[in-house]
Amino acid sequence: MSVRRLAEDQVQPEGFAFNSANKKWAKQTIAKYPKGRQQSAVIPLLMRAQDQDGWVTKRCIEHVADMLEMPYIRVLEVATFYTQFQLKPVGTKAHIQVCGTTPCMLRGSEDLIKVCKSKINEKPFEPNASGTLSWEEVECLGACVNAPMMMVFKDTYEDLTPERLEEIIDEFEAGKDVKVGPQIDRQFSAPEGGMVTLTEVPAHSVTTAANTPAKKSPAKLAPKGAQTKLAKAEAPKAPVKKPVVKKAAPKAVAAGKKAPLFDAPAGAKDDLKLISGVGPVLERKLNELGITQYAQVANFTKKQITEVDDRLSFKGRIERDDWKAQAKALAKGGAEEYRKVFGKDPR
Repeated sequence: MSVRRLAEDQVQPEGFAFNSANKKWAKQTIAKYPKGRQQSAVIPLLMRAQDQDGWVTKRCIEHVADMLEMPYIRVLEVATFYTQFQLKPVGTKAHIQVCGTTPCMLRGSEDLIKVCKSKINEKPFEPNASGTLSWEEVECLGACVNAPMMMVFKDTYEDLTPERLEEIIDEFEAGKDVKVGPQIDRQFSAPEGGMVTLTEVPAHSVTTAANTPAKKSPAKLAPKGAQTKLAKAEAPKAPVKKPVVKKAAPKAVAAGKKAPLFDAPAGAKDDLKLISGVGPVLERKLNELGITQYAQVANFTKKQITEVDDRLSFKGRIERDDWKAQAKALAKGGAEEYRKVFGKDPR
């Protein structure tokens, strides 16, 4: 690791103080830690100071040390160890951090660095003539699949080309809003150009009893004398109603099992595993409770949520993952409606 030292005295300000909002935030952050352990807040406070002034000054280190009752040298050790802390003034509008690790290097990060040298300053960490822009090369920033990439303050800019970086630098210099994330037609880390696999929704994921067409039997030829008997034989039979399972089920109790909470509705079972948070085990347990269709989950009352939580031994999961909203979308229009509401495929 390179040696990191504080900036020269001539550029150091005479003092440091958090503004009123950050001072209030700092006190709240320190209060999160047990008495005598307030030094655990050193990194958050240094980062908030850098967000406020753009870099970490000597007076800032001393001020934070006083707030946390720490020796100055201990806070200095933290500030000089972690490279996210800037120890000298950087660009006021943008400090560009270009990733130079292998995936980005193979995808052209060296050309990005050349752009920074030509448009900002030949040397890293040295602002341009107006003091508005600076740059440095850093290690992996975590978006290797969208290489090459860079970070400016807390935002990442991915899928870069030298031409696009030149435009971005000009946009920062002009004070314009710059598009963050991928700079090509890609959503987050999705495949470039759109999905090429898993593009079709399985039929069973959107099939319910309400939209399943009834199968028609092919017409059969029979002798004239047998037509009456055949018609009677082919006459639709009245659906056989399943006996309603009551809560007081002697056999289930005798076997040490709890009776179902719901009367399972007639018709095909929905694939409850499409609800985020429901796996095969939970689906089986829900079915045992008489819950087999999305509409039942969508219409849960608070009392029913409490009862189901108790039976599943996963208290809070139903509301945490918002099963009701997911089930409502699936019941209305299957996976297609789910994608409209949540912007992603179910599960």
